[in-house]
Amino acid sequence: MLREPPQSLVRAALAGSKRALRGLNDSAWFPHVPLAAGLALGGALLLLSGLHGAAPIWRQPFAALTTTSLRLGARGIPFAMIGLGMLAMSVGLLLRSRFSWIVSLGLTAITILVAIKITHTFYSALIYYDALLLCALLVSYRRFNRSSLAAGTLFALASGVLLLLYAVFGAFYMGMQFTPPINDLTTALYYAIVTMGTVGYGDITPRTPHARLFAVSIIILGITVFATSLSAIMGPVVGGSLRRIVERRGKLMNRKDHFIIIGNTPLAYNTYRELSRRKQPVTLLFAQAPAEGQFDGADIVIGDPNSLDVLEKAGAKQARAVLALRADDSENAFIVLAVKELESRAKTVAAINDGKYLERVRRVQPDILLAPQVLGGEILAMALSGEAIDSNYVLDRLLHFGADARSANAG
Repeated sequence: MLREPPQSLVRAALAGSKRALRGLNDSAWFPHVPLAAGLALGGALLLLSGLHGAAPIWRQPFAALTTTSLRLGARGIPFAMIGLGMLAMSVGLLLRSRFSWIVSLGLTAITILVAIKITHTFYSALIYYDALLLCALLVSYRRFNRSSLAAGTLFALASGVLLLLYAVFGAFYMGMQFTPPINDLTTALYYAIVTMGTVGYGDITPRTPHARLFAVSIIILGITVFATSLSAIMGPVVGGSLRRIVERRGKLMNRKDHFIIIGNTPLAYNTYRELSRRKQPVTLLFAQAPAEGQFDGADIVIGDPNSLDVLEKAGAKQARAVLALRADDSENAFIVLAVKELESRAKTVAAINDGKYLERVRRVQPDILLAPQVLGGEILAMALSGEAIDSNYVLDRLLHFGADARSANAG
């Protein structure tokens, strides 16, 4: 007959699983490193293709260049610029830059649109490659959440210059597809600036499907680069000011011998209200910021409740008790394990929302197991069945004490 594994082994297994999940979530290389490598490879291929197309320009002296050779060579410049842009943004992806992620999406999408119009085996393969890369970027959007003033300014300038070169040489190469034709770089520069700024005077208009698609790409990239550049430069400034205000407020809070309530459930809200009414110090820990004005004046910490760093920030080591009152029973169990991993002196309270998980959560050995919804169902069934409801029975079913707490309570 198989014996039930010791509680210590179960606890170690749960703790190991939690650390593995947290390690994957906080990975130092995934997914930004593979995505940066993929974007750099796509950019290098486009750069080589663009340089090959621009051979009539760079393979002969500048003095020998003619309008014809410039126009022939200009066909490769846009691809080379997109390739350079991808290479530059791959560095930003390594830094998990939100701005680089947005620009990478735009460059990848434009590459797909342009490659669709070109009947060549290389560009057909590039469509599938960039489509896969685009999906991977979209799925991983949560991982790119960093911003800094210096990096944002640098990438904004680089993106602006590359976009301008793309627009100028692209317009010059496709000059005969406009009305009137664009026959010199000065006119191409004028058209590029007007189109990027979405001014649209109408004096130069595209008259072929390829030219119209090119104009659309300039408009989309222009709006994207302008908007993301503004957010990349202003975001760190505004965010830094807000962070300093929040940190200054956090330093004023004496997080010691307090209660930490984790969760956005009605049980968590009511517990906070009752503790506050009794003048007890409470810190609220949420995975996401609550609605504005919902907890005015409360000490709030925003972050992953399973993270040791977030729990330390909330003062879990000096807390009187940590109450895991989330709607997910497994999350409550993980929070208890994290608090024990901190070697905190705080008592741990775990809420149980489904009775079938009671024994599983009990194995992580919280000081108190709280099962109000389970008890509510039992009391309702007893009342409807005409059974007597004893107060001691209610208290025993509502609060399931751990071994240490149970012995202390009995004494």
